[in-house]
Amino acid sequence: MTTSRIFGTPLSPSATRVMLLGSGELGKEVIISLQRLGVEVVAVDRYPDAPGHQVAHRAHVIDMTDGAALAALIAQEQPDLVIPEIEAIATDTLAALEAAGTITCIPTARAAQLTMNREGIRRLAAEELGLATSPYRFASSLAELEEACAAVGFPCVVKPVMSSSGKGQSKLDSAADVKAAWDYAAAGGRVDAGRVIAEGFIDFDYEITLLTVRSRGANGEIVTSFCEPIGHKQVQGDYVESWQPHPMNPLALARSREIAEKVTGNLGGLGVFGVELFVKGDLVWFSEVSPRPHDTGMVTMATQVQSEFELHAKAVLGLPVNTALRAPGASAVIYGQLDAKGIAFEGVAEALLVPSTDVRLFGKPESFARRRMGVALATAGDVETARERALAAASKVKPVAGR
Repeated sequence: MTTSRIFGTPLSPSATRVMLLGSGELGKEVIISLQRLGVEVVAVDRYPDAPGHQVAHRAHVIDMTDGAALAALIAQEQPDLVIPEIEAIATDTLAALEAAGTITCIPTARAAQLTMNREGIRRLAAEELGLATSPYRFASSLAELEEACAAVGFPCVVKPVMSSSGKGQSKLDSAADVKAAWDYAAAGGRVDAGRVIAEGFIDFDYEITLLTVRSRGANGEIVTSFCEPIGHKQVQGDYVESWQPHPMNPLALARSREIAEKVTGNLGGLGVFGVELFVKGDLVWFSEVSPRPHDTGMVTMATQVQSEFELHAKAVLGLPVNTALRAPGASAVIYGQLDAKGIAFEGVAEALLVPSTDVRLFGKPESFARRRMGVALATAGDVETARERALAAASKVKPVAGR
């Protein structure tokens, strides 16, 4: 049996110190969950006043893809744990620091490296682990992309190998769309790696996120547990609604858990993983995995005994977790609708008059028309009613120009 962690007092020599690399809305919730356990949290992001900056003990603004700057900040803060919360990070630096015994990276530096780049995780899943995936090809030039799209067939999807939340993603119906997709991918990648993936379409019934948690059990060994499957709706590659639980037949659910356990077990470490899967009948295909809480999992703030953020905080600290569902529920995104700084929101009270709802406004300092600025949450006796409530609540929150 392993020795359990001793928790100190923040801002004192006894503190347990955690550094988050990326401090958006998901990071903000992780920070809050960590602070409830008396953890001292250092929030890092590429822009000032990020959501997580506003609730952390200390905040830093750096280019996290700059390995020297990242190493210097880690040396300055000396965190007990480093938690990457986004993809655009100098993961080679994290790997070198982890190999030297300087840091403990969550879940592992290798996981951060592989999942930062769609090529790494796709080759691991399909070519090393033998999991079923959509047909795919990688391309480093327009000519290569033309060949790749022809190989996987139309319609297909083109994505930068490094991006998130649908940025730079296009659906192509014919060869005439390839040039525009190449240009859009180059503009939308988190890091312009000049490389994209072309994915053939799978005729699936639905897509789920299976939140998979690696935590320490009673005997100190790592155990894998699963949240109920989350269904979601995407527009332009970005999630706009999610709901939990998504109904699945027992065989498809068992196969989904088997795939998720195989992928996360290979990546190793502790914490929450968002495993995305395509499902048709009893058939399941692996899509992607994030070694951190997932945006579609924001619904768990309403549906679960412990949200994905509390699960992540507890798991990475070596504590037991509880993935039980409390009630069926849904989330609906509140977009900025404006291109402006310091916007305001009307209609929050009206939104909360919708039965069994709640609202989270992220506090992002700058709004864009398609930027996620908040989320409405709802519970009900069934998923469909919860979805109706979440959408109704989200529609009542109106972004307006600030003073």
